[in-house]
Amino acid sequence: MATTMSSKRGTLVVVVGPTGSGKSALAVKLATHLNAPIISTDSRQVYRGMPIGTAQPTADEQAAAKHYFIADREVEDDFNCGKYEEEALALLDELFAENEYVVAVGGSGLYVQALCEGMDDLPDADPALRESLKQRLESEGLDSLVAELRRLDAKYAEEVDVCNPARVMRALEVCLATGRPYSEQRKGVTAERPFHIIKIGTDMPRDVLYDRINRRVDMMVEEGLEAEARSMYPKRHLNALQTVGYRELFEYFDGNCTFEEAVELVKRNSRRYAKRQLTWFRRDENTAWFHPNDLEAILEYISSKRN
Repeated sequence: MATTMSSKRGTLVVVVGPTGSGKSALAVKLATHLNAPIISTDSRQVYRGMPIGTAQPTADEQAAAKHYFIADREVEDDFNCGKYEEEALALLDELFAENEYVVAVGGSGLYVQALCEGMDDLPDADPALRESLKQRLESEGLDSLVAELRRLDAKYAEEVDVCNPARVMRALEVCLATGRPYSEQRKGVTAERPFHIIKIGTDMPRDVLYDRINRRVDMMVEEGLEAEARSMYPKRHLNALQTVGYRELFEYFDGNCTFEEAVELVKRNSRRYAKRQLTWFRRDENTAWFHPNDLEAILEYISSKRN
Protein backbone atom coordinates (compact mmCIF):
# COMPACT_ATOMS: atom_id res chain seq x y z
CA MET A 1 0.00 0.00 0.00
CA ALA A 2 1.34 3.44 -0.92
CA THR A 3 2.27 5.75 1.92
CA THR A 4 -0.02 8.78 2.08
CA MET A 5 1.34 12.29 2.48
CA SER A 6 -0.41 12.65 5.85
CA SER A 7 1.24 9.50 7.20
CA LYS A 8 4.75 10.56 6.26
CA ARG A 9 6.97 11.59 9.11
CA GLY A 10 9.90 13.95 8.83
CA THR A 11 11.56 15.74 5.93
CA LEU A 12 14.77 14.77 4.19
CA VAL A 13 16.51 17.83 2.73
CA VAL A 14 18.80 16.54 -0.01
CA VAL A 15 21.69 18.81 -1.04
CA VAL A 16 23.27 17.90 -4.39
CA GLY A 17 25.62 19.53 -6.85
CA PRO A 18 29.05 19.28 -8.45
CA THR A 19 32.31 18.81 -6.62
CA GLY A 20 33.69 22.03 -5.17
CA SER A 21 30.33 23.82 -5.15
CA GLY A 22 29.99 24.30 -1.40
CA LYS A 23 27.61 21.43 -0.62
CA SER A 24 29.21 20.40 2.68
CA ALA A 25 29.31 23.92 4.11
CA LEU A 26 25.69 24.53 3.07
CA ALA A 27 24.59 21.23 4.61
CA VAL A 28 26.12 22.21 7.96
CA LYS A 29 24.37 25.60 7.86
CA LEU A 30 21.05 23.93 7.09
CA ALA A 31 21.59 21.32 9.78
CA THR A 32 22.31 24.07 12.31
CA HIS A 33 19.17 26.03 11.42
CA LEU A 34 16.95 22.95 11.20
CA ASN A 35 18.49 21.21 14.23
CA ALA A 36 19.14 18.20 12.03
CA PRO A 37 21.76 15.46 11.65
CA ILE A 38 23.55 14.93 8.33
CA ILE A 39 23.91 11.74 6.28
CA SER A 40 26.40 11.61 3.44
CA THR A 41 25.43 10.47 -0.06
CA ASP A 42 29.05 10.33 -1.19
CA SER A 43 30.32 6.94 -2.33
CA ARG A 44 33.93 7.65 -1.30
CA GLN A 45 33.68 9.69 1.91
CA VAL A 46 32.36 6.56 3.59
CA TYR A 47 35.91 5.12 3.70
CA ARG A 48 38.62 5.66 6.30
CA GLY A 49 42.07 6.89 5.36
CA MET A 50 40.88 9.16 2.53
CA PRO A 51 39.88 12.44 4.21
CA ILE A 52 41.83 14.76 1.90
CA GLY A 53 41.23 13.16 -1.48
CA THR A 54 37.49 12.70 -0.86
CA ALA A 55 37.06 16.14 0.77
CA GLN A 56 35.44 14.71 3.86
CA PRO A 57 33.79 17.26 6.19
CA THR A 58 36.29 19.06 8.37
CA ALA A 59 36.56 18.48 12.11
CA ASP A 60 34.74 21.78 12.70
CA GLU A 61 31.93 20.78 10.32
CA GLN A 62 31.53 17.41 11.98
CA ALA A 63 31.51 19.08 15.38
CA ALA A 64 28.75 21.46 14.25
CA ALA A 65 26.37 18.64 13.24
CA LYS A 66 26.26 14.88 13.69
CA HIS A 67 27.41 13.17 10.47
CA TYR A 68 26.74 9.62 9.28
CA PHE A 69 28.39 7.55 6.53
CA ILE A 70 31.67 9.43 6.97
CA ALA A 71 34.84 7.33 7.38
CA ASP A 72 32.92 4.48 8.98
CA ARG A 73 34.39 1.53 7.07
CA GLU A 74 37.62 0.31 5.47
CA VAL A 75 38.47 0.62 1.77
CA GLU A 76 38.55 -3.18 1.58
CA ASP A 77 34.90 -3.42 2.66
CA ASP A 78 32.41 -4.46 0.01
CA PHE A 79 30.01 -1.52 -0.18
CA ASN A 80 27.71 -0.35 -2.96
CA CYS A 81 24.58 1.73 -3.35
CA GLY A 82 22.33 -1.27 -2.83
CA LYS A 83 23.82 -1.76 0.62
CA TYR A 84 23.82 1.98 1.15
CA GLU A 85 20.09 2.15 0.44
CA GLU A 86 19.38 -0.56 3.00
CA GLU A 87 21.55 0.96 5.71
CA ALA A 88 20.50 4.56 5.06
CA LEU A 89 16.77 3.79 5.19
CA ALA A 90 17.20 1.91 8.46
CA LEU A 91 19.16 4.85 9.87
CA LEU A 92 16.56 7.37 8.73
CA ASP A 93 13.86 5.37 10.47
CA GLU A 94 15.77 5.92 13.71
CA LEU A 95 16.66 9.55 13.04
CA PHE A 96 13.12 10.61 12.16
CA ALA A 97 11.93 9.19 15.48
CA GLU A 98 13.81 12.07 17.12
CA ASN A 99 14.23 14.71 14.39
CA GLU A 100 11.79 16.60 12.19
CA TYR A 101 14.51 17.16 9.58
CA VAL A 102 17.52 15.22 8.31
CA VAL A 103 19.96 16.70 5.80
CA ALA A 104 21.52 14.47 3.13
CA VAL A 105 24.49 15.77 1.14
CA GLY A 106 26.80 14.42 -1.51
CA GLY A 107 27.63 14.29 -5.18
CA SER A 108 27.27 10.58 -5.95
CA GLY A 109 24.25 10.42 -8.22
CA LEU A 110 23.51 6.74 -7.69
CA TYR A 111 23.60 7.07 -3.92
CA VAL A 112 21.13 9.96 -4.08
CA GLN A 113 18.94 7.88 -6.39
CA ALA A 114 19.14 4.88 -4.08
CA LEU A 115 18.17 6.98 -1.08
CA CYS A 116 15.29 8.85 -2.70
CA GLU A 117 13.92 6.45 -5.30
CA GLY A 118 15.29 2.97 -4.68
CA MET A 119 17.42 0.74 -6.88
CA ASP A 120 14.90 -1.67 -8.42
CA ASP A 121 15.24 0.00 -11.81
CA LEU A 122 18.49 -0.17 -13.76
CA PRO A 123 20.33 2.99 -12.72
CA ASP A 124 21.61 5.70 -15.00
CA ALA A 125 25.37 6.01 -15.32
CA ASP A 126 26.93 7.48 -12.19
CA PRO A 127 29.51 10.14 -13.18
CA ALA A 128 32.15 8.99 -10.70
CA LEU A 129 31.86 5.32 -11.61
CA ARG A 130 31.77 6.08 -15.33
CA GLU A 131 34.91 8.21 -14.96
CA SER A 132 36.79 5.48 -13.12
CA LEU A 133 35.85 2.87 -15.74
CA LYS A 134 36.87 5.19 -18.56
CA GLN A 135 40.24 5.74 -16.93
CA ARG A 136 40.65 2.01 -16.42
CA LEU A 137 39.81 1.45 -20.07
CA GLU A 138 42.58 3.87 -21.04
CA SER A 139 45.19 2.53 -18.63
CA GLU A 140 44.40 -1.21 -18.50
CA GLY A 141 42.61 -1.88 -21.78
CA LEU A 142 39.24 -3.42 -22.61
CA ASP A 143 40.33 -6.98 -21.78
CA SER A 144 40.67 -6.05 -18.10
CA LEU A 145 37.10 -4.74 -17.99
CA VAL A 146 35.77 -7.79 -19.82
CA ALA A 147 37.54 -10.06 -17.32
CA GLU A 148 35.89 -8.25 -14.43
CA LEU A 149 32.48 -8.45 -16.11
CA ARG A 150 32.91 -12.21 -16.50
CA ARG A 151 33.65 -12.45 -12.80
CA LEU A 152 30.65 -10.34 -11.77
CA ASP A 153 28.14 -11.51 -14.37
CA ALA A 154 29.24 -14.54 -16.39
CA LYS A 155 25.82 -14.88 -17.99
CA TYR A 156 25.76 -11.41 -19.50
CA ALA A 157 29.45 -11.63 -20.45
CA GLU A 158 28.49 -14.50 -22.75
CA GLU A 159 25.78 -12.37 -24.40
CA VAL A 160 27.34 -8.93 -24.71
CA ASP A 161 29.59 -7.80 -27.56
CA VAL A 162 32.87 -7.84 -25.63
CA CYS A 163 34.47 -5.71 -28.34
CA ASN A 164 32.06 -2.88 -27.56
CA PRO A 165 33.56 -0.80 -24.70
CA ALA A 166 30.35 1.18 -24.09
CA ARG A 167 28.25 -1.94 -23.51
CA VAL A 168 30.89 -3.58 -21.34
CA MET A 169 31.26 -0.47 -19.19
CA ARG A 170 27.49 -0.04 -18.89
CA ALA A 171 27.08 -3.58 -17.56
CA LEU A 172 29.98 -3.10 -15.16
CA GLU A 173 28.49 0.16 -13.90
CA VAL A 174 25.30 -1.61 -12.89
CA CYS A 175 27.11 -4.59 -11.35
CA LEU A 176 29.50 -2.43 -9.31
CA ALA A 177 26.91 0.14 -8.27
CA THR A 178 24.19 -2.26 -7.18
CA GLY A 179 26.17 -5.32 -6.13
CA ARG A 180 23.96 -7.51 -8.33
CA PRO A 181 24.51 -9.06 -11.78
CA TYR A 182 23.29 -6.92 -14.65
CA SER A 183 21.52 -9.91 -16.21
CA GLU A 184 19.33 -10.45 -13.12
CA GLN A 185 17.97 -6.92 -12.94
CA ARG A 186 14.64 -5.86 -14.38
CA LYS A 187 12.94 -2.55 -14.91
CA GLY A 188 11.05 -1.44 -11.79
CA VAL A 189 9.21 1.56 -10.39
CA THR A 190 10.22 4.41 -8.09
CA ALA A 191 9.96 3.31 -4.48
CA GLU A 192 7.68 5.18 -2.11
CA ARG A 193 9.44 6.72 0.90
CA PRO A 194 7.81 7.27 4.32
CA PHE A 195 9.22 10.81 4.56
CA HIS A 196 9.04 14.05 2.61
CA ILE A 197 11.93 14.83 0.24
CA ILE A 198 13.09 18.34 -0.67
CA LYS A 199 16.02 18.62 -3.10
CA ILE A 200 18.38 21.58 -3.19
CA GLY A 201 21.10 22.02 -5.84
CA THR A 202 24.19 24.22 -5.37
CA ASP A 203 24.67 26.45 -8.38
CA MET A 204 27.18 29.08 -9.53
CA PRO A 205 28.73 30.32 -12.81
CA ARG A 206 30.84 27.67 -14.50
CA ASP A 207 34.04 29.74 -14.48
CA VAL A 208 33.65 30.39 -10.75
CA LEU A 209 33.10 26.69 -10.09
CA TYR A 210 36.16 25.68 -12.09
CA ASP A 211 38.30 28.22 -10.27
CA ARG A 212 37.04 26.85 -6.94
CA ILE A 213 37.93 23.33 -8.05
CA ASN A 214 41.43 24.34 -9.09
CA ARG A 215 42.05 26.14 -5.81
CA ARG A 216 40.65 23.24 -3.82
CA VAL A 217 43.05 20.81 -5.50
CA ASP A 218 45.95 23.12 -4.62
CA MET A 219 44.71 23.14 -1.02
CA MET A 220 44.48 19.34 -0.99
CA VAL A 221 48.09 19.15 -2.14
CA GLU A 222 49.13 21.53 0.64
CA GLU A 223 47.24 19.42 3.18
CA GLY A 224 49.11 16.24 2.18
CA LEU A 225 47.25 14.59 -0.69
CA GLU A 226 50.45 13.03 -2.02
CA ALA A 227 51.23 11.26 1.27
CA GLU A 228 47.62 10.13 1.62
CA ALA A 229 47.62 8.68 -1.90
CA ARG A 230 50.96 6.98 -1.29
CA SER A 231 49.56 5.29 1.81
CA MET A 232 46.76 3.90 -0.37
CA TYR A 233 49.01 2.96 -3.29
CA PRO A 234 49.37 -0.73 -2.29
CA LYS A 235 45.56 -0.99 -2.43
CA ARG A 236 45.17 0.82 -5.75
CA HIS A 237 43.30 -2.13 -7.30
CA LEU A 238 40.31 -1.62 -4.99
CA ASN A 239 37.17 -0.05 -6.43
CA ALA A 240 37.14 2.60 -3.68
CA LEU A 241 40.41 3.98 -5.06
CA GLN A 242 39.28 4.22 -8.69
CA THR A 243 38.77 7.89 -7.96
CA VAL A 244 39.89 11.26 -9.29
CA GLY A 245 42.72 12.52 -7.11
CA TYR A 246 44.20 9.11 -6.46
CA ARG A 247 44.46 7.56 -9.90
CA GLU A 248 46.46 10.51 -11.23
CA LEU A 249 48.93 10.34 -8.35
CA PHE A 250 49.21 6.58 -8.77
CA GLU A 251 50.35 7.30 -12.33
CA TYR A 252 52.98 9.64 -10.91
CA PHE A 253 54.14 6.96 -8.47
CA ASP A 254 54.43 4.59 -11.44
CA GLY A 255 56.72 7.07 -13.18
CA ASN A 256 54.31 7.81 -16.00
CA CYS A 257 54.19 11.57 -15.36
CA THR A 258 55.70 14.27 -13.18
CA PHE A 259 54.09 15.39 -9.95
CA GLU A 260 53.15 18.72 -11.53
CA GLU A 261 51.52 16.92 -14.46
CA ALA A 262 49.59 14.67 -12.06
CA VAL A 263 48.23 17.67 -10.17
CA GLU A 264 47.10 19.32 -13.41
CA LEU A 265 45.38 16.07 -14.38
CA VAL A 266 43.57 16.01 -11.03
CA LYS A 267 42.30 19.52 -11.73
CA ARG A 268 41.25 18.70 -15.28
CA ASN A 269 39.53 15.45 -14.36
CA SER A 270 37.80 17.10 -11.38
CA ARG A 271 36.41 19.78 -13.69
CA ARG A 272 35.20 17.13 -16.13
CA TYR A 273 33.61 15.19 -13.29
CA ALA A 274 31.83 18.33 -12.08
CA LYS A 275 30.41 18.85 -15.56
CA ARG A 276 29.02 15.32 -15.62
CA GLN A 277 27.57 15.74 -12.13
CA LEU A 278 25.73 18.86 -13.25
CA THR A 279 24.32 17.03 -16.25
CA TRP A 280 23.12 14.21 -13.98
CA PHE A 281 21.50 16.35 -11.29
CA ARG A 282 19.90 18.90 -13.63
CA ARG A 283 17.79 16.16 -15.15
CA ASP A 284 15.77 16.00 -11.93
CA GLU A 285 12.99 18.57 -12.24
CA ASN A 286 12.32 18.31 -8.50
CA THR A 287 15.66 19.95 -7.65
CA ALA A 288 15.63 23.69 -6.91
CA TRP A 289 18.94 25.44 -7.61
CA PHE A 290 20.49 28.14 -5.43
CA HIS A 291 23.84 29.77 -4.84
CA PRO A 292 25.24 27.96 -1.75
CA ASN A 293 25.56 31.28 0.11
CA ASP A 294 21.90 32.19 -0.36
CA LEU A 295 20.87 30.54 2.90
CA GLU A 296 17.83 32.71 3.58
CA ALA A 297 16.24 31.92 0.21
CA ILE A 298 16.96 28.21 0.67
CA LEU A 299 15.36 28.14 4.11
CA GLU A 300 12.32 29.99 2.75
CA TYR A 301 12.04 27.45 -0.05
CA ILE A 302 12.21 24.54 2.40
CA SER A 303 9.54 26.14 4.55
CA SER A 304 7.28 26.69 1.53
CA LYS A 305 7.59 23.06 0.46
CA ARG A 306 6.68 21.81 3.93
CA ASN A 307 3.61 24.04 4.30
